Amino acid sequence: MEPAAPAVIDAGTGIATEEVSPAETAILQLKQAIWQQYQHVLDKTTPHVLPRWIGFSVVAFIYILRVYLLEGFYIVTYGLGIYILNLLIGFLSPQVDPAIADAADGPTLPIRASDEFRPFVRRLPEFKFWYSITVAFCIAIVMTFSSAFDIPVFWPILLFYWVVLFSLTMRRQISHMIKYRYVPFNFGKQVI
Repeated sequence: MEPAAPAVIDAGTGIATEEVSPAETAILQLKQAIWQQYQHVLDKTTPHVLPRWIGFSVVAFIYILRVYLLEGFYIVTYGLGIYILNLLIGFLSPQVDPAIADAADGPTLPIRASDEFRPFVRRLPEFKFWYSITVAFCIAIVMTFSSAFDIPVFWPILLFYWVVLFSLTMRRQISHMIKYRYVPFNFGKQVI
């Protein structure tokens, strides 16, 4: 067992810090460089909406094909479906919930044509939605390589339960959208 590195007290702050070896410094620098490159690639993909979603569709197709061919991993798929439903609710919801804002300081979304226009701001922006759903599918693909996640279940029950959950959740979300008169989709410039 190695002895712990001696603590060094910073003269400026008086806080004790551990001494870092040159090997650890090199690893931390490499990790930082890889993270910066990864972030740079993500930043460059931000304005390219269609290619990002096509890439996601390819990842989703690979996952669906893998689960179909393996005839298993239904629990992973069910968990993925619940997570996607959660992301979808965040994507369809406004950043400030009108039901809560009504109680606090009056309506925030325009109700009449003479009201001030406020653009729809999502609770979960499109890029974060895309990124989260893509990462979720990639993690699910990795999980299909371990037999520990292939728990035998009767999949029609899971599918039925997910469809019921989806329909009830979307019904509630759509009624909320109708009640507070907001549309979470933008189809280009509005013509009056």
